[in-house]
Amino acid sequence: MEFDEYVAARGQQLVRLGLVLSSDHHRAEDLAQTALMNAYRHWRRVRAMDDPHAYVRRILVNAHLSSTRRSSSHETPSELDDLGRTEPDPSLALVEHDAMWQLLAKLPARERTVVILRYYEDLDYAAIAAVLGIKDSTARASVSKALASLRAAHDPAEGHHP
Repeated sequence: MEFDEYVAARGQQLVRLGLVLSSDHHRAEDLAQTALMNAYRHWRRVRAMDDPHAYVRRILVNAHLSSTRRSSSHETPSELDDLGRTEPDPSLALVEHDAMWQLLAKLPARERTVVILRYYEDLDYAAIAAVLGIKDSTARASVSKALASLRAAHDPAEGHHP
């Protein structure tokens, strides 16, 4: 597969992954562009891999995690963008959905990343471990910890059972 074919086939998927990870459309485009730029530099080697998309996805995830570690990237949005919605939807299901996205955005970068890779990208623990360069057991534990944090934040009374 040539690079331009890869971009046509997977470019928007990379932007969507970046959006879910960063909660910011402009940042998502930057992450996708960074991943594609790095993949392009080594495209001969990348396209020869068993799963070139896994490699490019890992570049994007690493770029996201790296940007959250830098001290100069402590930008905090004054208001969440609601992922493109301008008015709240009166539907209870959509309100619940939005509340969950807000809780997800508050998780630490590593926890948010493992949850997104597990449930948005539908990766198994071995694939998550490969993307992040960690052990399978660490991936499982990170997902479990993130889900526990989400449950506790969603229903604070749930965390205080005797």
